[in-house]
Amino acid sequence: MPNIKPVSDLRNYTEVLNEVSENSPVYLTRNGRGEFAIIKLKELDKLKATVKLLAKLEEGERSAREKGWISAEDVEAELGL
Repeated sequence: MPNIKPVSDLRNYTEVLNEVSENSPVYLTRNGRGEFAIIKLKELDKLKATVKLLAKLEEGERSAREKGWISAEDVEAELGL
């Protein structure tokens, strides 16, 4: 279940930060609406890496659609397998 708190709870930020754990962010609301999320830096790094990987995969797929796909045999030969 998500951990949702009003942003005013940050007056006692140490308590709020202690509730943040990997795969368990704390969501903060302002005027009853979702506004912020507090996550661990390790999790942020994973998210950034995932976005970067997805962008590269999209780039590769776009290139393959424009220039044609490479056969599995050609890939293995290129990699020396």
